[in-house]
Amino acid sequence: MIARDLAEPYPHVTTDDPAVDAVRLLAEHDLAALLVLDSDGTPYAVVPGSQLVRQLVPEYVMEDPLLAAVIDDRYADGLTEDLAGKSVAEWIPRRTFKPAFVGPEAGALQIAALMARSHVPLVAVVDRDDDGRRLVGVVSAASLMRHLLDVGGKA
Repeated sequence: MIARDLAEPYPHVTTDDPAVDAVRLLAEHDLAALLVLDSDGTPYAVVPGSQLVRQLVPEYVMEDPLLAAVIDDRYADGLTEDLAGKSVAEWIPRRTFKPAFVGPEAGALQIAALMARSHVPLVAVVDRDDDGRRLVGVVSAASLMRHLLDVGGKA
């Protein structure tokens, strides 16, 4: 099966969207990663949820994890305050996760290899035309595994 057939719609944000919308999207849709598109609709980044959680944890807690044990949940209310007024592009990790993407004719094994090399749980399927690039959908690790089980006879 090729990428076009494996691709599914996937919720996403753009680089210009408010950062708080990205957090809300991840939480409400129970996403493994955040797909970020640039203003032209081209994949800009795929950021695993764990890296976005990292962005909410203060640096001093990262440096001394014992502090996390003594700070109660009331403090957690303030963790999202840093998001106020920031766009997604301003908030996502500086070491941005480059989006893994393939063309619509890529095969399942090609997608699997790219996913494994990129260490991201989804690969964007992008079609090119005269107007530029267009997101067809994404292939998630779960949907790829389902496909591989189906073609492998569920051994």
